[in-house]
Amino acid sequence: MKNGPGQTVTGKLSGRPIFIPDVNAPPMPSIAPPGPIYNGKVTSAFSAAELSKGHPDACSYRRRIGLLIPATNTAMEHELWSILIKNRENGLDGIGLHTSTVLTPKPVVDDAAGLDTFKRQFLGGIKNSVDSGLLARPQYFIMGCSLEHMLVGLDAIRANMAEVETYSPLSWASWHEAVQAALHCYRVKRIGILTPWETLGNTSAIRMFEDMGVEVAASVGLSCAHIQHIAHLPDAAKEKAVLELLATKENKLDAVVQCGTNMSMTAVMEKLEPRIGIPIFGINATLLWYALRENGFTAPVQHAGRLLREF
Repeated sequence: MKNGPGQTVTGKLSGRPIFIPDVNAPPMPSIAPPGPIYNGKVTSAFSAAELSKGHPDACSYRRRIGLLIPATNTAMEHELWSILIKNRENGLDGIGLHTSTVLTPKPVVDDAAGLDTFKRQFLGGIKNSVDSGLLARPQYFIMGCSLEHMLVGLDAIRANMAEVETYSPLSWASWHEAVQAALHCYRVKRIGILTPWETLGNTSAIRMFEDMGVEVAASVGLSCAHIQHIAHLPDAAKEKAVLELLATKENKLDAVVQCGTNMSMTAVMEKLEPRIGIPIFGINATLLWYALRENGFTAPVQHAGRLLREF
């Protein structure tokens, strides 16, 4: 499904065709008759034809990316913008995010019933949020949610994303595909995972990676009972989990993987990767990496971990 003019490129990581709509096709911007005015009267100082000949978005002139997140999420947008802003001189100027939230009014997930309610709210609200996000005319979407928190098994995750992809003509960066591509880059076979979730969510995350053929040698779930509270988990706890429980000599890991988009990880990745000697794949940075590479932005990205610098 494609709407209007655009181009189709081949995703560097997925190998799939990606339709990038032309959001600058004239008349852009459209000019209301009788044209520009000065003190309430038509002025000849501006040419209406010149103004509407096809100008790009003044801020997102290279790519406008839609970001879909739960309404409780306060970390992901900040983390992605921080990476983009720090890399303006590395080819990421003119890449912008437009965020659309999914209403999740009951974010308490301290038991199976709470998790099921959150799942139904989030999955049931995606269509409306995509429709809202499309009003900004993005050219690509990022799914800013760890679906393995609420869906059991890779097949269920893929099936839900396949349905989501029917809601718009755009392509998506999703966590299960992004992390699988990242694991492939480093030929990872054995991982430790860090999540903000309790037993059910953590177990479901393990299942996703096992379905990918990756061995989960160790896992830490920090058991947040409230989805919004995940953003308040201190970096000290994340560092302790990585250093003392996951990246140990006994576990012999190839990589550490962090799930949960409301759990910031970039600063921890930058600090600990040189120390532990293996990559850390934080979900937000990995999703941005996948989106950039799929859209043809291939320059190394700094201040966001090894993956974005090296691949």
